[in-house]
Amino acid sequence: MLATPAAAQLFGGNQDDTAEDGTRGGFFGPIVNLFSPKPTNAGPPAPDATPYTVALKVTGGDRALTERVEGASTLERLSDRPPSGAAGLVRRAVADQRDINAALYSAGYYGGVIRIRIAGSPPDAPDIFERVESARRSGPVPVAVQVEAGPLFQFGRITVLDAATRRPLADAPSLERLRLVPGEPALATSIVRAEGMLVDHWRRMAHPFARIADKEVVADHVAKTVDVTFLVAPGPVATFGRFSVVGADFLTPGFIEERIEIPPGTPYSPDTLDRLRRRLLEYEAIASVRIREADKLDADGSLPITLEVSARKPRYVGFSATYSSTEGSALNGYWGHRNLFGGGETLRLDAQASWFGEKSEAVPNADPFGYKFAATFVKPGIYTAREDLVAEAAILREVTNAYVREAVTLLVGIRHRFSDDLKLQVSLDIEESRVEDSTGTNDYGILGIPFELTYDNTDSKLDPSRGWRVSATVEPFAYLGDAGAGPTLFNGSASTYYAFDEGKRFILAGRVAAGSIIGAGLYDVPPQRRFYVGGGGSLRGYDYQSASPRNEDGIIIGGRSFFEASVEARVRVTDTIGIVPFFDMGSAFASEWPDFDGMKYSAGVGLRYYTAIGPLRVDLAFPLNPGPEDGDFGIYVSLGQAF
Repeated sequence: MLATPAAAQLFGGNQDDTAEDGTRGGFFGPIVNLFSPKPTNAGPPAPDATPYTVALKVTGGDRALTERVEGASTLERLSDRPPSGAAGLVRRAVADQRDINAALYSAGYYGGVIRIRIAGSPPDAPDIFERVESARRSGPVPVAVQVEAGPLFQFGRITVLDAATRRPLADAPSLERLRLVPGEPALATSIVRAEGMLVDHWRRMAHPFARIADKEVVADHVAKTVDVTFLVAPGPVATFGRFSVVGADFLTPGFIEERIEIPPGTPYSPDTLDRLRRRLLEYEAIASVRIREADKLDADGSLPITLEVSARKPRYVGFSATYSSTEGSALNGYWGHRNLFGGGETLRLDAQASWFGEKSEAVPNADPFGYKFAATFVKPGIYTAREDLVAEAAILREVTNAYVREAVTLLVGIRHRFSDDLKLQVSLDIEESRVEDSTGTNDYGILGIPFELTYDNTDSKLDPSRGWRVSATVEPFAYLGDAGAGPTLFNGSASTYYAFDEGKRFILAGRVAAGSIIGAGLYDVPPQRRFYVGGGGSLRGYDYQSASPRNEDGIIIGGRSFFEASVEARVRVTDTIGIVPFFDMGSAFASEWPDFDGMKYSAGVGLRYYTAIGPLRVDLAFPLNPGPEDGDFGIYVSLGQAF
């Protein structure tokens, strides 16, 4: 229930945006329904358009409140789209009375006064239709909207009660967590949000049927406070029961069931179900997973769950392109199969052509053209559902400032999933290559055994807004044909993301990476296995590999260690456009461990265009302490964030 002043009485709804049950949709719908769940509808619209002019004035409050009221006003928003007949104009005015009142409530103003006049008369005047018809003969109908915001209300007494007993619930979340702190502005949006938070709270405590049975919202116009009482019906505690799978006939029998990994009797948790859904969607063959909970418990107190699975198209083709003013361009075409043998196996064939944008420092006469033909195969569940076979073979020619490489490579490994976030992959890394650098041309046969541990609890692969990504690799090498062990590589990186607002319009992102090669001298490490820093993937603004050790002739030779760090502020200006100021630092070092001598720094700004598959990135970066061999700026274009 709600105590409201007569002058702020909520009016009926517009037929165009009111549901059949009388509830209101749109942005302010939850607030309108919170205070007036059953608005009435105006009469039927007339077929002819009725042009009008609107003058909207808001007194009291701040500029943000004025913008909120203007955004809520249908009369203001649609002034260039005349409604149908006099009835249509009256309906807009009636809807404005309600929606503007809801906008005031959402900002904590419960004593507002709204006066709307159509041709000098209120919308509920007995002869309003005749007055509108008379006014329209002289031109657009004048409409005046005057809003007096009144005082800002604060939250008063907030209680969360058991709906059955009306006694306080001991395990209710704190008022600070609900953001309903007495003395703070009594935003109606906070009340609506708290409803969802209360339901989510009890669902996470194994109450799948938790709901808000009722609520009491009382505005005290003397004390300028709003008291809120939530009547919560938690419902019974439940465990997970039987899981049924529907629509998975495109996969081998039992594929989904083997990956559910939720034993019967496990306490119910919506987070557990969400992790299951995200885990299943990592398989490329699966397009969607809908989790449907039963509407009642089984006799043993367990909740049956149905998984409705649908398939993606098995075959796909596509292309991608990247551009960098410092490291050249690449065009890649690919073909893939998402369910090769019916067990979720994936096969992807890539053909890439690249063009190095400048002469290689180490091999100035080298052809700048590069290529790569690669095949990647993944076989899920080779031992249990937690182990996958991963294999990639490639034939390539790579042109860089430090070397030119022609190679055949093979990586075959087993990836084990400890949890949804933590994975370990152990592989066999084989390379047969011919590499030309500043010292000449050499052939390398390399055998490595990389151990790669990854942790990723971010909410998006291409555009994360929260969480951590951490990876660590240890790879001992041996040179084929040589006796004894080779060097050992250590490489690690960590990045984190934090959204400052619920709309994820301002995200702070940071990344740190470092690596070391021990057990060999610099020239004993093949050039393609050394560390290099510089370019769009590490230190923007500097030429590709340029922040790396050089020989006495000033030619890049790479290092045995490196360090990189970056920070970005990702700001969405609109739903599709964002700007990203950033700062990078880093360098590679000839020593086994980073000595931080000669660190390079850069700064710049990026433009993001957000698409359904991820953000398109355009970065412009400038070196802050360039050397004589460094350029003035760098431009980078690719899909996805920088890290």
